[in-house]
Amino acid sequence: MRARWSDDHRDYLSDALALLQGWTLDGGEIRRTLHLDDSQHAALTERMKVVADAVGVRPDVRRLDGRTQIRLRVPGTADSELSPGEVTLAARIEDMYKTIIAGAA
Repeated sequence: MRARWSDDHRDYLSDALALLQGWTLDGGEIRRTLHLDDSQHAALTERMKVVADAVGVRPDVRRLDGRTQIRLRVPGTADSELSPGEVTLAARIEDMYKTIIAGAA
């Protein structure tokens, strides 16, 4: 069971999440949809696995109609609070996405 975070810690995570463009908070999860072709999707998911293992987060990644949908959440109930791991992984995914897109240009 995860410990409940203090108000200061929650504010820190909210502030960090606010800096991540394109990510939306919905209850105990954050989401992002990216427009990637198949090879870009494969590159992103391979890189994401390494970071996800390092921070101990299991992303839910789906491919649908040319888009990559990513959900990060704390396992358990829908109203669980995000941990620093989910926010860290989201920031790293954003960096990976920008790198992959820049390589395609």
